[in-house]
Amino acid sequence: MQDMALKFRPVARRVQGVPASDGAGVKLTRVLGTQALPGVDPFLLLDEIRSDQGQDYTAGFPDHPHRGFETVTYVLAGRMRHGDNRGNSGLLTPGSVQWMTAGRGIVHSEMPEQENGLMWGFQLWVNLPAKDKMIAPRYQDIAPERVPEVVLADGAKVRVLAGEFGGKTGPVEGIVTEPRLLDIAVPAGARVAVPLPTGHNVFLYVFEGEAEIGEPGMQVPRGSAAVLGAGDAALVRGGAQGGRVLLAAARPLGEPVARYGPFVMTTQQQIREAITDFQAGRF
Repeated sequence: MQDMALKFRPVARRVQGVPASDGAGVKLTRVLGTQALPGVDPFLLLDEIRSDQGQDYTAGFPDHPHRGFETVTYVLAGRMRHGDNRGNSGLLTPGSVQWMTAGRGIVHSEMPEQENGLMWGFQLWVNLPAKDKMIAPRYQDIAPERVPEVVLADGAKVRVLAGEFGGKTGPVEGIVTEPRLLDIAVPAGARVAVPLPTGHNVFLYVFEGEAEIGEPGMQVPRGSAAVLGAGDAALVRGGAQGGRVLLAAARPLGEPVARYGPFVMTTQQQIREAITDFQAGRF
């Protein structure tokens, strides 16, 4: 499909991230999962951690449970150690991504392996369909060198974390919502067109500089997200100093969401069962 033949999606909504804290007091910016933007089906939450002050992040995220959804961790700077109650352990370094399917239940921790310097990255929550909420947990730990990068003629660069772009396929596999997760760096004046399945929901978060998103274009500053409407593709143009954007698109589930802290199910009864199972040590 030629670029000129694409129907670019307009911006349906622009939302500013808000200060928040989680874990043992880690300071962060919450983009999805707020009163202003509770979610973009199947995406439930997006947090950005960005600080060079150790007191903002060193307490980390000690042992905590998850059930019924997936967590995606993408590190831009710093080092984060993860471990769980099944004996898994690994180190997330700059450029690495972890896609964890919590399924029927897991208890894990995510702790910084540094006391100072820049810690920067994201955590994205992706819902699971009702039929898959109790599947066995699994991890996909992706080292930086496994993430393909597409370099375009005008200098734009796209890291393909999941899904496809520019003839490259991201290393994350077997995700039921068929996601596209892209890290897009766009120089000033450059543009990136991202073809997307027409049924996918999509949002973009600007985490460096500024970008003009959609058609007609809307200026979106750093720290803001744009939720797009219907169309064939997302369009991103670099602002005056260029911009860098996280694009997340996936097939919506259209199912009820019952949510309580780290548990995401379809009914309140299932939430009560999750709490009981966790308290009884069945995760």
